[in-house]
Amino acid sequence: MMKPNPHYAELKDSYLFAGIAEKTRSYLEEQPGQRLLRLGIGDVSQPLCPAVIEALHAAVDEQASAETFRGYQPECGAPFLREAVANNYLSLGVSVSPDEVFISSGASDELGDILDLFAPGNAALVIEPAYPAYLDASVIAGREVIHLPSGTENGFLPEPPDDGRAGLIYLCSPNNPTGAVFGREKLGRWVDYANRTGAVILFDAAYKAYIEDESLPRSIFEIDGARTCAVEICSFSKTAGFTGTRLGYTVIPAELTRSGMSLNAMWVRNRTTKTNGVSYIIQRGGAAVFTQEGRRQIKEQIAVYKNNAACLTEALDECGVWYTGGRNAPYIWLKCPDGIGSWEFFDILLNETQIVGTPGSGFGACGEGFFRFSTFGSPEDTREAARRLKRLLAK
Repeated sequence: MMKPNPHYAELKDSYLFAGIAEKTRSYLEEQPGQRLLRLGIGDVSQPLCPAVIEALHAAVDEQASAETFRGYQPECGAPFLREAVANNYLSLGVSVSPDEVFISSGASDELGDILDLFAPGNAALVIEPAYPAYLDASVIAGREVIHLPSGTENGFLPEPPDDGRAGLIYLCSPNNPTGAVFGREKLGRWVDYANRTGAVILFDAAYKAYIEDESLPRSIFEIDGARTCAVEICSFSKTAGFTGTRLGYTVIPAELTRSGMSLNAMWVRNRTTKTNGVSYIIQRGGAAVFTQEGRRQIKEQIAVYKNNAACLTEALDECGVWYTGGRNAPYIWLKCPDGIGSWEFFDILLNETQIVGTPGSGFGACGEGFFRFSTFGSPEDTREAARRLKRLLAK
């Protein structure tokens, strides 16, 4: 008799997004015609840039001719895109071989799939507040989860623990949900810790394009020693607006080995076993991101979201509200005023200002009393939200 994976029964129900949807639905039923200002969802609002659209159209046209038709792509990624990604790392002063780059259908997919490389007995360390997928993917894989709390005392960037229990370490910088960014020194201590204990860092760099402070690392491979302890997982979604087209990449250095096994070689075998590659059309669009014109256009798009962040943080500064993020990240993580709870603040914002954000408690116990704003909305909605927010907080 077939037995299902028992670890699914260990997953806790997530009230976060279902709760947000239910509350907003009820509000609109009671207040028909109201326009909500949605600063909660982490989806982008700007369209794909012209260079990407042009590349996508050209790739579609190629599929219409027998001479240029492309079928299955290499499972680990088309050489032209692997090379483009590797060349892009040179701008950070980082040397990466195309053979160390693996093209994926998105960072979220890869964060779950990558766990295939590690035995279930490896405990996973998750810094809270945390992106919920880290926890759920680990639970589904049947591994112990170690929760490392963080808070205002360390800017939501804690130090490594004293013990070496964790075999896997999830780090996200810039962080979702807190917007906090690791500096070189502190990130270096995590790299040293992983090398010392034999752990592997799964470094989620989905938002690295938003780092504007040149002193902050955009890749973990800017840190000495990272090539022997880290995997970097990246996304085109927030960098180039690919949330609807789905594309990402993962970097696994050749030097990363454990128990005499190469994680790079293991991942080659995994991909050639479990995937048929990412769409040729989408990969051509991804390659356009790294062209000179693509870089320029995407920089302009990111500036829209950065201006949104500046608009919101200016309002919070004016009202004396504590927050992290905003400058080097597309998320703003604020302390709820007057010590009220996350969901209480959600209700106040919804009912008094028609602003929808994300309660911090949905990202773990350490998020209670905090709130997340996304800066991916339209500039018009963001400016109006900032005006309403200042009026509310002035009370």
